[in-house]
Amino acid sequence: MNKFIAFMEKHFIPIASKIGAQRHLVAIRDGFIVTMPLMILGSFGVLINNLPIPAYINFMNNLLGEGKWQAFGNNLSAGTFAIFSILIAFTVAYNLAKSYDKDPLASGAVSVASFFSLGAIATDAEGVVNTAGLGSQGLFLALIVAVVSTEIFRRLLGNERLVIKMPDGVPPAVSRSFAALFPAMITVSVFALITAFFQAAGVSSLVTSFYELVQQPFMGMANSYPAALLLAFISAFLWFFGLHGANIIDPFMQTINIPAIEANKNALEAGKEMPYIVNKPFFDSFVNLGGTGATLGLLIAIFLVARRHKAYMTVAKLSVAPGVFMINEPVMFGLPVVLNPILFIPYVFTPLVLVTMAYLATASGLVPACTIIAPWTTPPIIGGILSTQSIAGGLLAAINLALSIVIYLPFVKMAQIQEERRITAAE
Repeated sequence: MNKFIAFMEKHFIPIASKIGAQRHLVAIRDGFIVTMPLMILGSFGVLINNLPIPAYINFMNNLLGEGKWQAFGNNLSAGTFAIFSILIAFTVAYNLAKSYDKDPLASGAVSVASFFSLGAIATDAEGVVNTAGLGSQGLFLALIVAVVSTEIFRRLLGNERLVIKMPDGVPPAVSRSFAALFPAMITVSVFALITAFFQAAGVSSLVTSFYELVQQPFMGMANSYPAALLLAFISAFLWFFGLHGANIIDPFMQTINIPAIEANKNALEAGKEMPYIVNKPFFDSFVNLGGTGATLGLLIAIFLVARRHKAYMTVAKLSVAPGVFMINEPVMFGLPVVLNPILFIPYVFTPLVLVTMAYLATASGLVPACTIIAPWTTPPIIGGILSTQSIAGGLLAAINLALSIVIYLPFVKMAQIQEERRITAAE
């Protein structure tokens, strides 16, 4: 085990660290983080409209009229999920430009303008306006536009021949606006020209076509059981070596998260089968119980069988409160779990077992697919109920928590035995 850890530290960790610090991935991650409060708000709109309690539905229908009382939840959705791609086009471009020390506001505005130039809103042959590209359908293209437009814009900003210099005394905001004038015009024109070529070839909506040809098949692959296993493994594996695995894979997770949630929400409202099992609430509610690696199960296992391990007990007592709210840094670095050979197997293996249980339970119909993005700090079991709008979700989370405890128990016991032997040898 020590040789393996040494090998990973020498050859793997430097590469993973570079990937985790790559500016485009960091910009995508930070861009999504900015939008998460709005996505959670939109999820509560879905919860209000679709709370699976017949008495509640009947009461609201009788009180305010059938369908009318759902206007508030629909409006929340219109202000969150329905404009998600626009938000991402701005926030990702903003963070990427900021990393280059360029004007972030101008970059965000240019990105949004470029996205609309690419056909975020399209009109079909019959004159019907399609706004689906503003929501999750346009997400992948919004990400591409945010990155490409910012790279073009920042390079043009560095060209002195394209900068209009204003005299001294002009307000800084006005000077920045004129400095960005020609770079912004050129950048947006590039995307408008690309769209014109596709329209000439008969593609009425580039966003919709891209969604059907690329984004939807990609989401289908990412929704598979092997993909869920891979995501769970990578996150725990990176965390074991002290790298924030969740942050590193977050850009990938988020590209499938919102479209999958919205597709499930639409299917739920239409009374159809929900198409996507794997999304971020799936991991938050059923896999990362207490944090990556289901470390709440580890803490409970310590309380059960390692009470004579003073170091473990001290850390466990300090870590259990944060762990209930899905914060596991205290146990990761305090116990530690990081680079702890005894805990390597259960820490990496436990998420794979929990993914398997959750995937099978959802695929078989025993538990509904997740349609709500609960705050990531929502305690286990409660998160399962909220994300699935079902008691079955809470029951599945409880079963998975129990499984994590069972998996950790023998390894925690082994750690205590080793500690007792160390103390005996020292005496």
